[in-house]
Amino acid sequence: MGSAVITARAAATFEPVGRSVATARAFVRDTLQGWGHSELVDDAVVLTSELVTNAVVHAGTQADVLCLLTEDGIRVEVGDRYPEREVPLQGTGMSLGGPDREGGRGLLLCAALASKWGVEYSPTQKHVWFQLDLPQRPVGTRVAGPVLPDALLPVADGRIRVAVVQIDRTGAIASWSEDAQDLFGYAAEQVTGKPLTDLTAWPQTPGIGTGIAEALQMSRWEGSYGIRGEDGRVIPVYASHLRVRDSEGEPSTVCLLVREFERAVLQTPQRQPSPDTVGGGEGRTTDPFEVFIGSPAPEDLDGLLQRTVERARDMLDADSAFLLLATDDETELEVRATTGLPSARQRFARVPVEAGTGRYGSARMPAVHEDLTAVPGAVPLLDGTGMRSVVTVPLKVEGRLTGSLGVAAEAAGRYTNEEALRLQFAADRIALAVESARLGELERLRRGSLSFLVEASDLLAGTLDRDQTLALMAQMTVPTLAAWCAVYTIADPTSDPYLSYVLHEDEERIDGLKALLSRISPPDPVPTPGARIWNAPSEAAHQAALRTSMRSLGLASSPHIGSGIGTTLATAAAVGGETVVLPLVARNRVIGMLTLGKPTDDHFRQEILELAEDLSRRAALALDNARLYSERMAISQSLQRSLLPPELPVVPNVEVEVIYRAAGEGNEVGGDFYDLFPIRDGAYGFAIGDVCGTGPQAAAVTGLARHALRLLAREGFSGPAVLERLNAAILDEGERSRFLTLLYGELWPQEDGSSILKIVCAGHPLPLRLRQDGTVTPAAEPQPLLGVMEDLELYEETITLDPGDVLLCVTDGITERREGARMLGDDGLADVLAGCTGLTAGAVAARVLRAVERFAAEPASDDMAILAMRVPEPLKQ
Repeated sequence: MGSAVITARAAATFEPVGRSVATARAFVRDTLQGWGHSELVDDAVVLTSELVTNAVVHAGTQADVLCLLTEDGIRVEVGDRYPEREVPLQGTGMSLGGPDREGGRGLLLCAALASKWGVEYSPTQKHVWFQLDLPQRPVGTRVAGPVLPDALLPVADGRIRVAVVQIDRTGAIASWSEDAQDLFGYAAEQVTGKPLTDLTAWPQTPGIGTGIAEALQMSRWEGSYGIRGEDGRVIPVYASHLRVRDSEGEPSTVCLLVREFERAVLQTPQRQPSPDTVGGGEGRTTDPFEVFIGSPAPEDLDGLLQRTVERARDMLDADSAFLLLATDDETELEVRATTGLPSARQRFARVPVEAGTGRYGSARMPAVHEDLTAVPGAVPLLDGTGMRSVVTVPLKVEGRLTGSLGVAAEAAGRYTNEEALRLQFAADRIALAVESARLGELERLRRGSLSFLVEASDLLAGTLDRDQTLALMAQMTVPTLAAWCAVYTIADPTSDPYLSYVLHEDEERIDGLKALLSRISPPDPVPTPGARIWNAPSEAAHQAALRTSMRSLGLASSPHIGSGIGTTLATAAAVGGETVVLPLVARNRVIGMLTLGKPTDDHFRQEILELAEDLSRRAALALDNARLYSERMAISQSLQRSLLPPELPVVPNVEVEVIYRAAGEGNEVGGDFYDLFPIRDGAYGFAIGDVCGTGPQAAAVTGLARHALRLLAREGFSGPAVLERLNAAILDEGERSRFLTLLYGELWPQEDGSSILKIVCAGHPLPLRLRQDGTVTPAAEPQPLLGVMEDLELYEETITLDPGDVLLCVTDGITERREGARMLGDDGLADVLAGCTGLTAGAVAARVLRAVERFAAEPASDDMAILAMRVPEPLKQ
């Protein structure tokens, strides 16, 4: 301390426990207030808090705090028993660090706030000290400013009028001075008994988050607003409010008002920084935001909020602090940062803005609760935490509620309106920075959400398979949006929800989670949009965990207690957090529910729920599309099967093999068909055809052709007559008609082992005949196709298949198989068939199909049908 005379001293020692930090703050605060230097308390408490934290928390030793008062200033020394720790020094290559680091933050604050500071070592201790200079003022002077030239003095009228207005506890005007009448034009009897707010023109003080109605309730307040005069003009005023009480304890507020340009008459001078500061820079100023938060301020929102609650706790010597941000509709507050509260009160829990009736039930106004036990539920966030006294203030930007800042203590009666005013001052300084950081985070989140939804939409649009859609829904939400997910589906309006898919970020928890959810009733299928809380999984998991614990301790006294949901303690922890249900609504019907969950004590943030709601709408439509596609495919496949013969008859002395391959995914009914059926004794009809196009119209012509062929052939009509009548029936369909290529024939097995065939080829690929010597020739001549011309003159050709001969009939999906510019064609098919000498009908059909598939790498784009008939050779004796 040099030659400075010490006029007072106070010392205390604090044990290395967390509570000692708050006790040290209280010690320094009480000491400085007792010495009459309240103006230095804030800086001293902040610095002491950081230094004692370093000693008792980080160094793990006792902290010795010594306060010294001299004629020049106040010096505070904090000593610990760990002198080996290296301390960074200014002016060296070492850095003081930053506010976000555990080490060096206290020294950084010393450099920013203290007039002088330093570090001293002894063999057993290390002392970090700082000095705060006392304002230089004459004895008896409370506040003093420098002597100024006349030209720099504030401007005022020749006669300054200071209006004195007294407001009662209801906000009504109780007294109105003569100067008030001169300033605003109202006589006392005109305004007495009226609310002051009826005369105010600005219900929200510019730049400050506190309205006039709230300001009247505070112990002390200064600021600007407007009074509407008797002539209707708004008179800007500067006001100083002081809350007082009379001898009977009745409170009222005394308001001193001057015109805005004469505000220097009432305005409290701002504290000026000491000229003797570290660095010695002239003109050094301190930003109130930086003093409260620390410089540099954290760049991210979470860091800024956490720093805010820590500073607020230290500033009011509290046991805990919390900061909540308002949702966009200002109906709920979401917990974003806490200190000193249990983990259950951590991030993203939500509380209503209007928690109760009356002034203190709204987060929009400052509130002081001396004892929460007297008003249970007044601050829902603190229920069950042991906190008794609390002060909360709103964060407002341009009159809009953006959040709430609060501090709490375990002891009752710790806070008054004076602390509320100090906390409101801090909240007003940080509100804009917090809102700017929140909007920045929200913008980043929305950009990420947009990218997420675009990717999700692409994935969901890429499949029409129901099971794959369910899997995608779950995989997109876990772990991006939630820790686990369950999808319930509803088949029809009369069905109950069915648990269709379960996913957890830890694969080992999936079976236990599925077992848990399958034993509880599913959520109600409510069509109301938005997420709703579902408590059943966590309650069931906790009950199951309790039973498991009782069994492990041998406390299950009956089989009923020992039985139950087969889950584990780990499963209970996995689903113990918040669970929400989002309806899956498509085409005005609830088709299922998307259930998202968090692990123990975790909550969803509002933005995540909004993103999940957007995803659920897209997923619901994709799931319903998959359902419709599955139903359509089932109908198409059923129709396709109905257009093909259920089974082929056994033809004496003739081997018959049919291969049919539908192109695509099976959702369209193809136009290719075949048939083989008995006409009468000893005679069989066979056909292979191709209707132009696909879909219902092609299916209609296919069904018409197949059934008409059987009917007409069994009526005894010849092949040409059958096809001519079929052609007329197709043309009768009008616009629904489709042209048809058809190969129709009659097969007559002979006693000598050969077979006679009568064939009509109406625009269809020609049948090929393979002889025993390997020669391949067409077995018919081309004739006009059906469904184009009315008058057809068709004829049939007769051939004889000798033993060992093969007749191959195909559709154009075989001959028109392409690979780039190459096409298999009739010649290519003939070459394949030439190599099938001696093979059975089944082997011939299989070899042809294999050759067609290998001709091109791409899957077939057209249906393919193969009908192979072979007359077997007689068995050699």
